[in-house]
Amino acid sequence: MLTPQEKQQIKVQIDALQKDIKELKGTLNQIDEQKEKLFADRKTLGKQIATSIREIKQLRQERDSLTAEVKIAKNERAKLANVITEKIDAFKKIHGEKKQVETKKGAVRENPGKLRQEIERMEYKIETEGLSFEKEKKLMKIINAVKKRLKDAEALSGAYGEARELSKEIDKLKNEADEFHAKIQEKASISQEKHEKLMEISKKVDEWKKQEDEMNQQIETKKKEIDEKCPPLDEKIKQYSELKLKIGEEVKEEKLRTTEQKKKKLSELQQEAQEKFRKGGKLTTQDLLILQSIDDDKDTDSR
Repeated sequence: MLTPQEKQQIKVQIDALQKDIKELKGTLNQIDEQKEKLFADRKTLGKQIATSIREIKQLRQERDSLTAEVKIAKNERAKLANVITEKIDAFKKIHGEKKQVETKKGAVRENPGKLRQEIERMEYKIETEGLSFEKEKKLMKIINAVKKRLKDAEALSGAYGEARELSKEIDKLKNEADEFHAKIQEKASISQEKHEKLMEISKKVDEWKKQEDEMNQQIETKKKEIDEKCPPLDEKIKQYSELKLKIGEEVKEEKLRTTEQKKKKLSELQQEAQEKFRKGGKLTTQDLLILQSIDDDKDTDSR
């Protein structure tokens, strides 16, 4: 049986334990909420990282594809440049030959067609007119001179024609080269833009991964805090339960003792009332009620 002082001491301990348990549960709930928030934030960040990594892969593929196209275009442009160089060299050679013809003594740019007509006219004259030997000889000399002029004129005209064709080819090739260059610049520019965007996203991903690592560390810290605070809480709950059980048993015993005392007192009163009744003494209202309780007990027992 506990003394009143012991009961009071246990009640004080129970109150203190209740307070400690409430505070510890509140702290644990707060830490757990912080941990769950970190989990949710890390999950959101993880999705963002995954999405960005897919975007980086896509950008890298597009950039590499453009880079390959630029490389092929540069090779084609280089081949075209070689052809242009060859054509320019050929043009310079023809231009040099043309200059040589033009610088010959008496070389004049003449119309080959007219010279041929002149030769044909003189040859026809020889064939159809009865010229003397001396006149025919002079005319043949003139024909040979015109033929020489025709040869120079044809050479000069051919050089001009070939030079013109080469010049046209060179212009056409240069236009193609310019188109190649424009395409190269355009693709290179797009490739550079994708590269810069890729690097920008990669930098963000690196920063997010650092944040993710920090979150992982914070989560582990929260888990550790929970693990550290759970045993003290369990211990206090155990102590609280033991004290409640102890005080509960004491209350039961006290109730039992009180009930026994009441029964004993009632039994004594019943005996006194019965004694009065047998001796014919004056019964009070309380005596009558007590005698009535005896009958009630008998009825209860009979049932």
